[in-house]
Amino acid sequence: MRTLLTLTAAVFICVAIPSGPVAAYQDEKEPAPAEAPADAAPAEGEKAEAVAPVTFDAEISYALDNIVLFICAVLVIFMQPGFAMVESGFNAGKNTVNILFKNLMDLCIGVLLFYVIGFSLMYPGDDYAGKFFGFAGFGVSQTAPTAAAGTLNPQVDFLFQVAFAATAATIVSGAVAGRMKFSAYLIYSALLTGLIYPISGMWKWGGGWLQGVDDNCLGFGAPFHDFAGSLVVHAVGGFAGLAGAMVLGPRIGRYSAEGKSIPMPGHNLTVAALGVFILWVGWYGFNPGSQLAFAGSDNTNATMLIAVNTTLAAAAGGAAAMLFSWLMFKKPDLSMALNGVLAGLVGITANCDQVSNLSAIIIGAVAGVLVVLGIIGLDKLKIDDPVGAFPVHGLCGVWGGIATGIFGTAEALSMPVQIIGSIAIPVWAFATMFVLFSILKGVGVLRVSEEEEIAGLDMVEHGMSAYTPDA
Repeated sequence: MRTLLTLTAAVFICVAIPSGPVAAYQDEKEPAPAEAPADAAPAEGEKAEAVAPVTFDAEISYALDNIVLFICAVLVIFMQPGFAMVESGFNAGKNTVNILFKNLMDLCIGVLLFYVIGFSLMYPGDDYAGKFFGFAGFGVSQTAPTAAAGTLNPQVDFLFQVAFAATAATIVSGAVAGRMKFSAYLIYSALLTGLIYPISGMWKWGGGWLQGVDDNCLGFGAPFHDFAGSLVVHAVGGFAGLAGAMVLGPRIGRYSAEGKSIPMPGHNLTVAALGVFILWVGWYGFNPGSQLAFAGSDNTNATMLIAVNTTLAAAAGGAAAMLFSWLMFKKPDLSMALNGVLAGLVGITANCDQVSNLSAIIIGAVAGVLVVLGIIGLDKLKIDDPVGAFPVHGLCGVWGGIATGIFGTAEALSMPVQIIGSIAIPVWAFATMFVLFSILKGVGVLRVSEEEEIAGLDMVEHGMSAYTPDA
């Protein structure tokens, strides 16, 4: 019986499973005419094809590039809850709803305004190459391109880029926490995502003056290099946050009448730590996603280098911040180590595509030390940044641009251009936001009253609390 069953199974397998290509089971057709060589000239009187027919490989490449970029866009959007958790955890519990609300609106307002005008300001087209400003028209193209290797659907391109715009905006939320009116924050968020971020983003990523014409910035023979946004995204948010913190002034009770610093610890370091882990994961959409093309061995190799460099820099930043703060304060400080991880991630973002693994470790470690020094420096200057947004994103964003010139391996790199770009973008963000916050302060709509700040923005601004009284 066993033998009979074995023979029956064998026959079934031989009949059911094809022994050749799947195409052998299709209906037989007349043989296709042999294709002419790719470089063959068209016959006399025959019009040459303007575009080569799309091959099966090109279809696969098109699908792979767009699907992977979509996943990366989702990872970057997933960074929004990471920022919300870090910022709320590092602040007082009475302001949790307000911080979460601001992060939510950064994404909602940012998506709408970047769709209407921001995307076209940032990517105005070749007619504006080498210039400071351009505009391609309202909205985003609804037409998908013909499938071809290396071609991005404009819809997924927008999705990826709008996630970056929302990231730049939400960095400021933590720097101004606990004392800015919600309405004033909405005005700031709209202006940054709809105008300020897209204009400076165009300077580099939209082919503007930092890219130059034919990749020649200001006659230096090389463009400004910022692969995934140490300056374009993070420094914009960090310096905008610095402007907001300076114009607002410190939280009530942050400094004594004699000017002595009084610590105001966050209410939930567990939430803050989880937020940093989420941001670390989201950064694998941020940096590797900026490769923008993933099919083929060259793109695969580049993406893997970017991912490993991102990991090494984050680890080195966290370890360096821990060791340096331990040396400074005699105890290991969790909040410093968490910010050190983010500092390493920001520092490597500009150059993750072209530095070695060892260089990534050095870049991350330097960023980890810089963030501790930056936090101490702000405290000395009595600039109240509750989450360290400026040291993490502003200071380490500038370091990322400079580090590209020091450690970058590409031939088309210029240290003068790196310095120019690492100054121009932060100055633009700081100056424009300082003016905006000053105007809002001048008309009395920037900061809540002393009584409202002491009571907490959750109940005053929103009439609700994140925690029940008995929680």
